[in-house]
Amino acid sequence: MATTTRTPGRTTPGPPPGPAPGRTSGPSSPLVLTFVLLLVAVGQGPIRRGLAAPVMQSWMTVFVAVVVQALPFLVLGVLLSAVIAVWVPASFFARALPGRPALAVPVAGVAGAVLPGCECASVPVAGALVRRGVTPAAALAFLLSAPAINPVVLTATAVAFPRRPEMVAGRLVAGLVVACAMGWLWQRLGRAEWLRPPRHAGHGGRTKGEAFWGSVRHDVTHAGGFLVVGAAAAATLKAVAPQSWLRAAAGNPALGVLALAALAVLLSICSEADAFVAASLTEFSATAKLAFLVVGPMVDLKLFALQAGTFGRAFALRFAPVTLVLAVVVSVAVGAVLL
Repeated sequence: MATTTRTPGRTTPGPPPGPAPGRTSGPSSPLVLTFVLLLVAVGQGPIRRGLAAPVMQSWMTVFVAVVVQALPFLVLGVLLSAVIAVWVPASFFARALPGRPALAVPVAGVAGAVLPGCECASVPVAGALVRRGVTPAAALAFLLSAPAINPVVLTATAVAFPRRPEMVAGRLVAGLVVACAMGWLWQRLGRAEWLRPPRHAGHGGRTKGEAFWGSVRHDVTHAGGFLVVGAAAAATLKAVAPQSWLRAAAGNPALGVLALAALAVLLSICSEADAFVAASLTEFSATAKLAFLVVGPMVDLKLFALQAGTFGRAFALRFAPVTLVLAVVVSVAVGAVLL
């Protein structure tokens, strides 16, 4: 029942009794943590026996190996991406690109090959390019090439596939071909009403140093989370999935390519770390792994959401499916020649 507050001439209802504003009546975090620790202490016997099982030992070995190998490259990529996003003005790219769209597309694709950054950073940069007057075809070529074939990604691929330089070359060639082809396709077939002009995204009143560390924290949290999910999925696939299923998928060249392309879309792994996940899938062919490496940085669930949020849903619903089909076709073609 509400209380009342009496004032001369009238009575007004007062706030109802209950907890003070800003305070919750649920359990506190220390209480929850204590409860979880008690559960772990009580069930440590079954937990220890479960972790000692051969399947869990295999799972943890693959999981830790993927995360430990990929983490340094992920952090390096995030740092370089934040530097570019904060300190390199978008006008620099506008001045560096040719005026003719047909020439600007390959130049933008090559620019993506020399500028580090993951897909989380490439979408805002591409939006800034469009906002500064760069032809959308060139901006989209940069959007696809930057996370797929930049120096950090290629170095990580070389480390993940030692003594296999053809994997690095295949990723470079296939990624650049898909990026340029999608840019030219958009230049020829794209319509202005499909591409919503991106809204301005400034630093929100923060200094460049604050914006840099904010970008680093954001990207490490998101990319690190996707890395953990990807490593866990790869470890589960290796340790739990029946070998007969893996052999059936890997033994069929077409099915293997489609399976790893779909896996790349679903896992949404950061491009600085995906090579280590691909290398752990030893049952599959080199061409299927190449499809995983080409598709992932260009078409995945989080990238689709980023594209829809930046350029509009009408754009993402048209751009992503075509990119996926082209990435798979080019991966197969490049794999047949180089791998």
